[in-house]
Amino acid sequence: MLAFAESEYRERLRRTREQMADRGIDLLLCSHPASMCWLTGYDGWSFYVHQLVMVPVDASRDPIWVGRGMDANAARVTTWLADDHIIPYSDDYVHSATKHPLEFVADLVRQGGWDRSRIGVELDTFYYTGRSHTSLTGALPNATVVDATKVVPTVKAIKSDNEIAFMERAARIVERAMRAAVDGVAAGRRQCDTAADIFHAQISGTAEFGGDYPAIVPMLPSGPGTNTPHLTWSDAPFRNGEATIIEIAGCYKRYNCPMARTVQLGKPPQKLADTAKVVVEGLHSAMEAARPGNTAEQIEAAWRTTIEKHGIIKESRLGYSTGLNYPPDWGEGGLSIRPGDTTELQENMTLHIIPGIWMDDWGLEISECIQVTPQGGRAFADFERNLIVK
Repeated sequence: MLAFAESEYRERLRRTREQMADRGIDLLLCSHPASMCWLTGYDGWSFYVHQLVMVPVDASRDPIWVGRGMDANAARVTTWLADDHIIPYSDDYVHSATKHPLEFVADLVRQGGWDRSRIGVELDTFYYTGRSHTSLTGALPNATVVDATKVVPTVKAIKSDNEIAFMERAARIVERAMRAAVDGVAAGRRQCDTAADIFHAQISGTAEFGGDYPAIVPMLPSGPGTNTPHLTWSDAPFRNGEATIIEIAGCYKRYNCPMARTVQLGKPPQKLADTAKVVVEGLHSAMEAARPGNTAEQIEAAWRTTIEKHGIIKESRLGYSTGLNYPPDWGEGGLSIRPGDTTELQENMTLHIIPGIWMDDWGLEISECIQVTPQGGRAFADFERNLIVK
């Protein structure tokens, strides 16, 4: 069930070890499910309990998967690891007030001879809790535990040709899902029914390949709710004279291709129509700047220079790297398109450029997921790039 050849995973491991060596990390503990999947292929809805992959910097030692006993067979099915590198803990560790799975991990660290080493942990993620950290550090008093949150996201930001092909498939899915969403925004129709259409399109995929669950559920703020980006749906009907923002993704084998569009029912207010034209112009400028050698902040500067000519200001970041991920976010947690991020773009980075504008009582989003190429940012999906008026 591996999504890629073992050789691709080993190349990812080699690149990760280079980052580890640069940071003086002897052992990396990857608890983010995207890191685990990217390095080993592990894929299961088991990230609600503690699990991780232990990655030694020593190239002669393969990674070790550690997780709940009932999930060990999932590791055998989905990863390239040998059975003796799949180590389960017993179920009495789950939601226990008296013991913690990171204490079990600490025992493995001692057995591996890393208890006096420099250990990297993904400290600022959703899956590594405060108790995880205190349990690990308390059990390993002689180790130096450092923040390694950015190690894997930095490496995985540059996609292989095989990963780009998966992003292409995710793009075909998001095109279908966005069409279902736009068609489903109709006066009198319930938002929840349109959300159901979106889910159906996301999961059914195409005739050639099916879809996976995206890392974020459909965002569907409508009417007054468009002044904020992260509302989902309700059972209220869409209304004439109101706009609806749609932010969704297609997902194929955990690779997310996001897209946002805005639909207006009836004649749009002039401020919305005018702002949409500026946003699209700025989006094109940002995509043009998405070339190898430029920096993340240069993309934002190209966007800002364009919109400021029209008197528009956007304070939030313009976008981020995206790709393989799990709930609750399709952003990879590495590169951010904003002032101060001097990350140099490289070919085959994949970014979600999302120039959302949110005012006191209205808002607008028109976004693209792009591949960084020498010719500029190439949009994965093909869908009308404007304010959609029905």
